[in-house]
Amino acid sequence: MTTTLVYDGTFEGLLTAVFEVYEHKLQFVKLVKGELHNTALFDSLMQIITDESRYGRVLKGLQKKLSASGMQRLYVAHLSGIDDADAAVLGYIRYVFDAEQNIEEDYGNRYVMRVSELVKMMRREKHRMEAFVRFQKLQDGLFYSVIEPDFNVLPMLIRHFKNRYADQKWMIYDLKRKYGIYYDLHQVEYMEMDFTEGQGAGNVINSFTDDEDGYQHLWKNYFKSVNIASRKNTKLHIRHIPKRYWKHLTEKI
Repeated sequence: MTTTLVYDGTFEGLLTAVFEVYEHKLQFVKLVKGELHNTALFDSLMQIITDESRYGRVLKGLQKKLSASGMQRLYVAHLSGIDDADAAVLGYIRYVFDAEQNIEEDYGNRYVMRVSELVKMMRREKHRMEAFVRFQKLQDGLFYSVIEPDFNVLPMLIRHFKNRYADQKWMIYDLKRKYGIYYDLHQVEYMEMDFTEGQGAGNVINSFTDDEDGYQHLWKNYFKSVNIASRKNTKLHIRHIPKRYWKHLTEKI
C-alpha cells in the first residue's frame, strides 16, 4: 500500500519526510505539497511536520555519503519545482542510504539520472536569465527587472548579479512565483512585494515610462530598456521572507 506524505514543500520538509520513511519503514510513498483536506482520497496518509532535529539527522547522513557538489545537486533539483523533482530527490536519497558505495555517477539508476537531468535544466535556465535580464531604473534609483523563468532559478542568480552590479541597488522579481531578490548595496534578501494603487509586479516599469509601446516590446523581448519618466505616487513595499533555503545553496552553482 502506498503512503501519501503531505509536507510543506520546503527542502527541510522533504528531508523530514525522508526521516519518516525510515522511521516507519515505509516502502511505497507519494509526496504531496501543502495541506491535504480531503483524506478520503488516500488509503494511507501521513502529515509531515518539518522538524529540525529530524531533517538535521538526514542532512548529516547525506553529508557523510555525498560530496559537496552532490549535496548541491540534490537541492538544485528540489528547487526546480518540476512536478516529479521531489519524487526523484526522495528516490535518490533512499538509494544513497541503501547503497554501500558512492552513487553520484551511477547514471544507470533512474533517480540519479533524473536528478542529473533536472540540474542540467536548471543550469541552462540560470545562464539564460543571466544573459537576458534587463534592468530599468526607477524614480528612486532602484534598478528593477521582472523575469518569468521556466524553473525556479532566482536563488541561483544571486552571486552573478551581486558581483556584476555591486555598486547599485537592484531587484529581480519572479512573476510566476511571486517573490524576488533585493540587493541593498550590502546583502541580498529574499522578499515579497506589495504594490500601491493596484499595481502588479509586471507593470511597475510601465508606471515609470512614457512609452507604452516600448514597454510592451520590452516585455515580449526579455525586457529591452525603455525611457524613464518622472511619474509619481507608485512605491514598492518590500516585505522580507525567511531565508529558509539559503543554507543549502553554495556559491559554486
